[in-house]
Formats: sequence, C-alpha cells, structure tokens
Amino acid sequence: MINISNLSYSVGHRLLFDNVSCVFDQLKYGVVGRNGAGKSTLLKLISRDTIKPDNGKIVVRLKKRIAYLPQELTFTSTLSVFDEAYTVFADQLKLEQEKFELEEQLSLGSGDTEQLIERYIVVEELVRFFDKNTLAQRTGMILAGLGFTVPLQQKLVSELSLGWRMRLVLAKLLLQDADFYLFDEPTNHLDLIGKEWFFEFLRTAPFGFLLVTHDRYFLDGACERIVDVENGDITMYDGNFSKYLMQKEETQRVKRAAYERQQREIERKQATIDRFRAGTKSRMAQSMSKQLSKIERIEIEPPLPSINITLPAIEQPSAIVLTVKNVTYGYDSAKPLFSHINFEIVRGQKVALVAPNGAGKSTLFNIIAGLLKPQEGTVVAGQYVTTALFVQDQGQALNGTRTIFEEICLSVDVPEKVIRAMLGAFLFTGDDVHKKIAVLSGGEKNRVAMAKVILQKTNFLLLDEPTNHLDLPSKDILCQALLRYQGTILFVSHDQDFVNRIATHIIELTPVGACVYEGNYDLYVSIKKQQQQQDVKIPIEQKPAVIQDVSSVTNDKTDRAKSSDYKRIQWLERRISQIEKEVLGLSEELALQPFHSVQHQKCRTNMNNLAKELESCELELQAKRDLSRF
Repeated sequence: MINISNLSYSVGHRLLFDNVSCVFDQLKYGVVGRNGAGKSTLLKLISRDTIKPDNGKIVVRLKKRIAYLPQELTFTSTLSVFDEAYTVFADQLKLEQEKFELEEQLSLGSGDTEQLIERYIVVEELVRFFDKNTLAQRTGMILAGLGFTVPLQQKLVSELSLGWRMRLVLAKLLLQDADFYLFDEPTNHLDLIGKEWFFEFLRTAPFGFLLVTHDRYFLDGACERIVDVENGDITMYDGNFSKYLMQKEETQRVKRAAYERQQREIERKQATIDRFRAGTKSRMAQSMSKQLSKIERIEIEPPLPSINITLPAIEQPSAIVLTVKNVTYGYDSAKPLFSHINFEIVRGQKVALVAPNGAGKSTLFNIIAGLLKPQEGTVVAGQYVTTALFVQDQGQALNGTRTIFEEICLSVDVPEKVIRAMLGAFLFTGDDVHKKIAVLSGGEKNRVAMAKVILQKTNFLLLDEPTNHLDLPSKDILCQALLRYQGTILFVSHDQDFVNRIATHIIELTPVGACVYEGNYDLYVSIKKQQQQQDVKIPIEQKPAVIQDVSSVTNDKTDRAKSSDYKRIQWLERRISQIEKEVLGLSEELALQPFHSVQHQKCRTNMNNLAKELESCELELQAKRDLSRF
C-alpha cells in the first residue's frame, strides 16, 4: 500500500527520521512514541500535505486513495452542516448534472449527435455506480454517529464551535471511502458517545489506517499493529498496544545490553588510543581512532523515571459522601438542560459522569462543585467531607509567575520532602521544580495541578477532564495515583481507557434524570448495548438511591443468565492485568541472569507460558464481550 524507502527528514538541526525504510499494508496501525518523536510529522510526510522528505521516497500503490486528518484544521463555509458534508460527492453530482444536460442536447438534436451519444454512454455508466438517496442516507448516518443531531445538521457551519467543525472535517473524511486513512489525534474533539461510535467504526472498518492517539482504548481495541517512532527510526510490532508493551520491554532489554557492551568496548579502545597517542605506537593509535569514529553508535531512549507514589493520609467522611436530590437546571425555563437528577455517592467510590456534549454534563459538575446553584433541588455533602477541585483550564487555575515548587508549597500543608516526592512521581525532578508555571506545556501544567490536588489531603476529589494534554506515560502515572487514592472521586472524562481503569461506577446524565451503573466503562457499554437490542427502557428513580447496577431493573431472568458472563469478564480483565505485570517482572529478572544459564532458561519458559495464557485469556475475553452484545 505505502512503501517508504531511505527516508530522512530534519527539523532545524534535529534529525527526526534517519534513513528509514518500511512498508504499510492495508492494516490498522497505531502510532506511538514520546512527544516530539515525529509521529505527526510521519503522517504529514506520507500525505505530502505541507512537507517533503529531505531524502528518500514515499510511494503509494497505484490507484490507492489516501485520506489525511491533521490534528488542527480550520475551514470556512456558507453551507449547512449536511450540505457541507455532502460536498464530498461533488464529482458524482457533476456527472449527474452532465447526464441531464446531454439528454437535453440529444432531445433537441443540437451538436454532434455521435459524439454526444459516446459521451452519454460513458457518463451514464459512471452515474449508475451511485445513488443520491444512498449517499444522503450515508451522510446522515456518519454525521449522526459523530453527534450531529438532525437540527444540528441543518445549522450553518459558520455557527459551529471549533470542536464541532473538527468533527465535520472528520465526517467528510470518512465519507470519502479512501483505501487508507491517516488520523492525527482524531478523538480530540469527541465526547464519550462519539468516541464509542468512532471506535466501533474503526474496529469494523474495511480500510487500513495509521492512527496517532494518546487513547490506549483505541490502541488496544482498534489496532492490529503498533508503529513505534523512536530515535529517528520506525519499528513495527505485531498485536495491539498491550502486546507491544511486553515486546518493547524485551527489545529494550536486548538493546540496552548491546549499548552497554558497545560503550565498554568504546571506553577500552579510547583508553588504548589515549595511552599510545604520543609514543612509538602513535600510528596504530591513529588507525584505531579512525576505526572508532566509523563505529555506528547504538542509541537508546533514556528510561522514564521509576514511579513510587505515596499519598498522604486522609480523614474518612460519613458513608454517604454526596446526595443530589431533584436537581433541575436550564437556560430556557420551558426546556431545561436536565431535570429530576437524583443519586447518592458512597464513600470510596470512583464515579464517572458521562453524557453527550451539550447534555449539561459540565453544568451538573459545576453545580456539584459549588460553582453554580441549581434552579431546583439540592446538592448536599456528607459529614466530614472535604473537597478538592481540578478544573479544565489550568492556565487560569495556576499562578504563572510562581515556580512549580512555590505553587505547591503555597497551596498545601505537608512537609517539603513529601512535596518533592510527589513532584518526582509526576516526572518533575531536580531543577524541573524551579521552572515557572508560565513556561510549562499543557500536559506539564496538568501534572502540577494534579499533584497539588492530591496533596491537599481532602477525601473527595472533583476532576474535570484530568487527562487533557497528557501523553500515555503521564496518563499511567495519573491512573496509578488515583487508584491508590483512598478517598472518593467524581470525574468527567472523554478518555475511554481512563474511565475504564478508574471508574467503579458510571452516572449517565439524561434530560429527565440520571441512570446509575455499577462497574467500569466496558461493562457500562455492554449493558447499554444489551438494553438497546432488547429495547428495554430503564425507569428513572425519583428518590435518591445508593448507586447500584442498573441491570437490576431489567428482566431478572436475563440478569441471572448474564451475571456469570459479567463476572467472568471482570475476572479475565484482572487476570490479563496480572499476567502483564508478571511478564514485566520476569523481563527485569531475565536481564539480570547470565545468557543460557538455567535461571535464564527458566525465566524464558515462564514468559512463554504466560504469553500463551495471555493470548487464551484475551481470546476468551473478546468472545465474552462479543456474546454480551447480543
């Protein structure tokens, strides 16, 4: 499909790709790498959008269509959303118009009849391959999947926010029916509902793609190969992101060992050169120095700092941390955003608040946080509840004139060594802590704010989009911190993997109430699909109730039949996570054992056995999830 040979590309004095050669077939690739490694640049080079290689070639197989979605793009249009999306089919519509004009000319007998007939036959054959009604239906389906309601489809593009315009760009791209897609962070402007639709669309799509994303949910569930961009090179790994991590650990171990051997050899030769540089063997030293300069040096990425998060102790509150009763809010009294919102949050729960964009999710969150007052109803915190709030815009929440260390010290009452340890866990080490807040990236500000929130020793965290601007390693750190947190959490996030890993319960906001689900995001999606297929309507409780499994209000017989499957799914998920940790532990042990030793062979055997069990568990888990959808 795409053949890259001897590709080199630099930005300034920085070499992003150094004589890289690889082939992308019509498969589904996830692209990973540290920030600045060249992931987005790779997509730009393949698309020939704005840049070209310094050296080498990128060849796309003849007649294969490539479509590219950049990370940021703005466009203007005077059309409605639907009509703008429909412009993708402009060439087909022109053919249809030409057919009509040719029929007119032939009926009037004007022009060269023989030539008109020849052209008419060609045009009619081309027109036969498409149908306006089918194209219109497909346009509506793609737009609806990305969250465009029928009224919103009739809205002018000029009235849309940047986020909705990016969704429209994505819709137009998907309507092109390309053979291969280049997606650069396509989920940035999607809510959870839109992401879930897009995830299923990609998972079952007939086309291949290169997907740059920080969303592990997509890398694990929608990708069959991982492209690792690192140190000016590209390495391919079979399997999804979880399998890539295990393979990468082994690859890095081997590479580190080779690097250390080479460094020892270089040091030995350099010592010999220095010793004989000025003596009778100076000619030999010069020859050895030339040979040393020609050695192709092995380069490795510096390892990420080890993470050891110790959270400060917190005072436990009453059993009921929060009670929301009959809350209503809206900007139009005749049609409120939501009404009759009732639920309770119990101590120790980690609750995700989900809803489509525009349903009032942020409004309800701000009411709970005390930033807005409900128009009707009450929000009451339990006894001894202390709250810390994480807001989306850290540019306003943090003081740009302070250093990282000053910002934390002036906000919390904990010893300095605890502050430094927490900042170290969030990847701020050494002199990093003395950087001004104003010069930090979005992800760095996010990490500072999260460290600040956790160190406040409160027992109830309110987190609004805590993963914004974070790369995969930073998300892992945040997840580890929140999983160790002994208090209660209510959070809003559009990151499926984050919701899946953190949430013990899901609250789904609707215009006429709140539905509560016990379990993580995968279980929530599974129950929702089951309800839709069975056309089950979940009644909204009009009284506060402790969060429970919503499936308890569905048919009891169906629940009993499904409960064992759900338990098995949860067990499989836990076992897979445990196996991955065991494999990483064995990889570290393997690196310490002499090659071909008995212990080395034993570690390898154990790793192979675990790999087989992992594959078996993943196959069973996928089968259980597929079965739960029917």
